[in-house]
Amino acid sequence: MNTSARKTEILETFNYRHATKEFDPERKISEEDFQFILEAGRLSPSSGGNEPWKFIVVQSPEFRNELAPYAYGAVRQLPTSSHFVMILARKDLTYDSPYLKEQQTQTLEMPLEIYKGMKPAYAQFYHDLHLDSERALLDWSSKQTFIALGNMMTAAAHIEIDSCAIEGFNLDAVNDLLQKKGLLGQNEYSLSVMAAFGYRVREGRSKKRRPMKDIVQFV
Repeated sequence: MNTSARKTEILETFNYRHATKEFDPERKISEEDFQFILEAGRLSPSSGGNEPWKFIVVQSPEFRNELAPYAYGAVRQLPTSSHFVMILARKDLTYDSPYLKEQQTQTLEMPLEIYKGMKPAYAQFYHDLHLDSERALLDWSSKQTFIALGNMMTAAAHIEIDSCAIEGFNLDAVNDLLQKKGLLGQNEYSLSVMAAFGYRVREGRSKKRRPMKDIVQFV
């Protein structure tokens, strides 16, 4: 496929996607297709390659019913979507955390001596970004989960699967529910965002966006 065709294809994908409020409950995403969507999330970029996320796929009707009172932004999506994902963000990713060491030296295979030598640079990076509180660390991780979310939604749209990102929820109540179910690890995670996937029951509206000249400035 030539470059022009690739550009056309990706723009068609972006135009196909819309925030689907209600899905066809009779249509289910195949396991192969949903693994493709998850892989798009897994392969997403993150600061330092630290992957500060976890994907909880809520397929249990009982779990969805428990979640419903606290997820007011998913009133129609929870009961109708084929797959419902809760993306968690790490809130313990300090520059000297055990997770950071494990990620850099094991997952990314950085030699231990190089990792140790970079500790001052890590400390400076955290200082410069004011990553000096649990809230700041959570916000930083949450920003990165939205990269994974966007890639998952685009990947879904690319194979004509619909989606909707959801931020309408009671954060404390949902975290309490997740904690009771043992899904927050040793309290190192917090909910960042939710997303529903499935097949639309009606066509979405045409894209409405500000013109390029209003949002782009070359300097």
